[in-house]
Amino acid sequence: MRHFLTLLSHEIRMLLVNPSTYIAATLFLGVMGFFFTGILQDYSKAAQEVSPAAVFFQIFWFPVLFMVPLLTMKCLAEERRLGTIETLLTTPVTTTEVVLGKYGAAYLLYLALWGSTGGFFYILHRFAGDLRFMDPGPLLGGYAFIAVSGLLFVAVGVFASSLSRNQAVAGILGFTMLFGLIFGLGLIQNATWLDREVLDPVREVVDYAQIIRHREDFTRGVIDTRQLLFYLSGTVLALIFSILSVEAKLLHN
Repeated sequence: MRHFLTLLSHEIRMLLVNPSTYIAATLFLGVMGFFFTGILQDYSKAAQEVSPAAVFFQIFWFPVLFMVPLLTMKCLAEERRLGTIETLLTTPVTTTEVVLGKYGAAYLLYLALWGSTGGFFYILHRFAGDLRFMDPGPLLGGYAFIAVSGLLFVAVGVFASSLSRNQAVAGILGFTMLFGLIFGLGLIQNATWLDREVLDPVREVVDYAQIIRHREDFTRGVIDTRQLLFYLSGTVLALIFSILSVEAKLLHN
């Protein structure tokens, strides 16, 4: 792992000089600002039982489904299409370092984009002058959920990018995997065929992996170590599969 930091800094520099990064950031902030404005309009019409932060993080799935595939679909697919990954791996670097370098850069950009939304709450506090809008529990819990779950979401996007040479295909695969991870497990949980006693272990696993419920727990200030283990282990598995996929494609070529 001697070259990991070098690769990571290179990937970050490439993102910073790429105009599409700033276009994506502008679109992200515009969309999230639109949602935030809608939340405030609802609060101006009638009192709400929960803080704006708790409502704001309920829509975490929207940027995840559309932003993560855009951030990750190019990282390995483009390298394979251009044939530059083979050239890169002839240098003293390993496949693991390449995958982790690209993953780390995408994850840091993901955090930076979400972190910039903290400006919404700061501006609201400055103009409203009401500390209730800055309820630290839902706010800190929500950003903690974004940081922890983002580990897995970005890793899934990188894995999708390792499966294809085509960026568009990688983006569609990433979107499909993330949609299934966030919403598919919820649909399976409500399936009647899981009510059989023999399927109790499966039902427990599905119940354990409910990401929507995890978000609710985090914004209430409840952080379960089992949830942290779910995201960390899922991240490790997705990255391992990404590394194996890249190596398999290289051997096949």
